[in-house]
Amino acid sequence: MKYTRKYNFAASTSLLIALFSTLATGVFLYFLIETVSLWLLLFFVILFLFSFFVLQHRVEKFIFHRIKKIYKDVRILNEKDFPKPSVTTDMEVLTREVENYVNVKKLEIETLNVRENYRKEFMGNVSHELKTPLFTVQSYILTLLDGAMKDKKVLKEYLRRANKGVERLIYIVKELDMIAKLEVGGLVLNKENFDIITLVQNVFDLLEMKAKKKNISLVFDKEYPSQIVVNADRERVEQVLTNLIVNSLKYGKQDGTTEISIENILKSKVLVRVTDNGEGILKENIQRIFERFYRIDKSGSRKEGGSGLGLSIVKHIVEAHNEKIYIESQFGVGSEFSFTLERGK
Repeated sequence: MKYTRKYNFAASTSLLIALFSTLATGVFLYFLIETVSLWLLLFFVILFLFSFFVLQHRVEKFIFHRIKKIYKDVRILNEKDFPKPSVTTDMEVLTREVENYVNVKKLEIETLNVRENYRKEFMGNVSHELKTPLFTVQSYILTLLDGAMKDKKVLKEYLRRANKGVERLIYIVKELDMIAKLEVGGLVLNKENFDIITLVQNVFDLLEMKAKKKNISLVFDKEYPSQIVVNADRERVEQVLTNLIVNSLKYGKQDGTTEISIENILKSKVLVRVTDNGEGILKENIQRIFERFYRIDKSGSRKEGGSGLGLSIVKHIVEAHNEKIYIESQFGVGSEFSFTLERGK
């Protein structure tokens, strides 16, 4: 058995017991028979060893059971996580072990609280996003049932509006389904080589009318005379670019600019930047910008539409490609989202 600090208490206590007992026995024998035998030394050794093992065993058992009771009382610690072999009679070591254990559990509890708050916020956001179009559809249908359907003009208009609400519900559910698939790795990527310049131009063409409403210019940072080929899922990358550009248009300034730049980094990577001169994002909001349903605008009006899932989808698609997405923003100046892609061969 290797001697360690945990045996100090039992050893010192046993030594004291053996010394005093041997001394008392020696004095008694001296006055009784006026002689002291060498057997007294053997008595000392045996008593010391006996006391040592008994004390060590009893103290460990005492401490172990007391600690288990404390764990059970506070109900945040699992006695199985504190195995018997780790029990020690070295109180300094014991105190340090318990403090470390409690600190770990406190951190776990704080993490669980953060997750619980996030879950509550997420459920509240889902409820809000689904409730609005549901109530809209319901109100139009109830109005028609109350007699408005007799007017063919009103009937057609209300059915059109109800259909628009249903389409929004379908859109939100589809995006939630996509995020769920991305999170569990259930979305299969069809990677191929394609020209990223051409893809960006196609997205510009699709969003041209939306950009004109605020007179925002969709431009490249420079002229690209030759192709820049990347290897990725073309449809998903188009969705990433569309979501980022739509986001820049929502929060962009009137007569502003959304600029796309593409540059080669390293030998096998391409960096795509989407830069605008819009509202910008406060520093405290940046770390949460990719969360599902998280909105910078906390007002109930939410003047800008959207499901609140766009940036979350962007992040998941980019990460599904094993790539990185970055954000830099200055409030009142503008924002820049950038992401990497693998270069095509």
